[in-house]
Amino acid sequence: MSEQNVEQNTGTQESAGHFYRIRFRADGQEFTAMAKMPNLRRNETVMVKTDHGLEPAVVYSFAPPNPQSEALRRASFDISRRPTSDEENRYNKLAAHEESAFEICQNLIDKHQLIMRLIRVEKFFNGSKMIFYFTADSRVDFRALVKDLVQEFRTRVEMRQVGVRHETKMIGGIGVCGRELCCSSFMKKFDSVSIKMAKEQDLPLNPTKISGVCNRLLCCLTYEYDTYKNQRRKMPRVGRRLKIDDDIFRVKRQIPLQEAIVVSTGDGEEKLLLKPDWSAAEILKAEKAPKKSDQKGSGETAEKPGKKG
Repeated sequence: MSEQNVEQNTGTQESAGHFYRIRFRADGQEFTAMAKMPNLRRNETVMVKTDHGLEPAVVYSFAPPNPQSEALRRASFDISRRPTSDEENRYNKLAAHEESAFEICQNLIDKHQLIMRLIRVEKFFNGSKMIFYFTADSRVDFRALVKDLVQEFRTRVEMRQVGVRHETKMIGGIGVCGRELCCSSFMKKFDSVSIKMAKEQDLPLNPTKISGVCNRLLCCLTYEYDTYKNQRRKMPRVGRRLKIDDDIFRVKRQIPLQEAIVVSTGDGEEKLLLKPDWSAAEILKAEKAPKKSDQKGSGETAEKPGKKG
């Protein structure tokens, strides 16, 4: 995208505000923010309202138009104003301070011989708090480490243990699809993912093919799961018998994206039926399992022993 003004040229913008895509860190996640200012430019620094005060961020682009009414649109953050020259200089040095704090903390971890892996350090712009993110296989007694960090930085210190998914989200990377990881680009929370979702979408159950960089099931398995599930409900289930004209078929497999099914004939031959074919078919009732008494044969049943007269 060019360095030109990112103001939207169409007249669909509501008077409520203008929407932009911002990042608080160069390698951080993008968020949608609203501002009253219509002339913000790409790579321009702005001051954003957060729960702990104003934080600087960088404008990356104008947010794409919302298909719904802009009056109903919601943003994750509100842009308050442009920074002062002093705030701009402090923000430019913030990344270097966090890198320095990372090295100091890592040295202290080695000193205390703690079994933990430091992931990232975040420092509030107003200097009121620093958060140290780490991973560990078990609980870690980091009380002595916190004391040393407080003495070093003279501010509030929080040690926050995260899982492998959050670790991957912070580090970032490229997925098997060739694009930036969903978790580090736009996802705000992790939904539960199960192997059932892979089965529903006829994906190979090979862990190397359905696992992400974090060695957990791919988050994108949830994206089309509901679509596949709803589509399968509209189609004849596997095992059902269909009658088309005078021929009887048994459903072997569903192909949801093509709205097709694979059926087998009485001779074992497989055939592909498209929606116009199977939608007009008659679904036969399921065959009842034979009773145990029928499996004994058609011979006379033995007389029960009784008293002799």
